[in-house]
Amino acid sequence: MIKKIDVKVKYVLMSILLILVVVAAKNNTPAENFKNMDKILQDDNAWKAPEYADKLVNRLKDLAEASKKGKAIFDTQCVICHGTEGKGDGVAGMGLTPRPANLTSKKVQSQSDGAIYWKITTGKPPMASYKGAFSKEQRWQLVTYIRTLGKKESKKN
Repeated sequence: MIKKIDVKVKYVLMSILLILVVVAAKNNTPAENFKNMDKILQDDNAWKAPEYADKLVNRLKDLAEASKKGKAIFDTQCVICHGTEGKGDGVAGMGLTPRPANLTSKKVQSQSDGAIYWKITTGKPPMASYKGAFSKEQRWQLVTYIRTLGKKESKKN
């Protein structure tokens, strides 16, 4: 009986590993993202967008419409971890290490649009890469909406 359980466990573990490999390949996650993973997960300051990301420009013209569409994406995909107000206090985010970013914070709001776009695109565990899940336009819509979160927070203070 024990040998049968061990075989089943091996199949389950191999299945999980295969799923992770397929997801990583589908999202075009570079192998570099998996190097030194322990260090990356422990060092909250390690997630800095590369310099070229600051040169990426949001070319969406109708910012009000982009923000509205970005909010719709945020409400269905991001709230679970980042919370309804974007403060990193979502239900699923409470159990993550590191915790999700407070998108209303000065630390996030002081980053360029390109840096935020790059982070949404590439991800960093436990945050997934959204390159394969959202179009470029949808990722820029999210950036536009994230900017409104910072404005809402500054109005409260």
